[in-house]
Amino acid sequence: MLNAIKGNLRESRREWMLWMFKKAGSRRSNVTEYQFWQQHNHPIEIWSLKVFEQELMYTQKNPVKAGFVMEPWKWKYSSARNYCDDYDGVLKIDVNL
Repeated sequence: MLNAIKGNLRESRREWMLWMFKKAGSRRSNVTEYQFWQQHNHPIEIWSLKVFEQELMYTQKNPVKAGFVMEPWKWKYSSARNYCDDYDGVLKIDVNL
């Protein structure tokens, strides 16, 4: 993934992303250079439709909270795009379940 970012000269945020990954990596003793993925996880049991919807909204809002976009559906890789008429998602999902 990092090679794809480094090699994409058309990516306007390339230098900023690499700087952020390097900064995150410098905080961890077990990372040699770049920190791309988070080190922790917090599993949530999806036991009801309500919990599913809460977790879906939480994940869809992450790019907004990070300041990458103003609306969840404007993030290219967000499933929120599948729920909008004006946007196509990268991965097709059935939202009518």
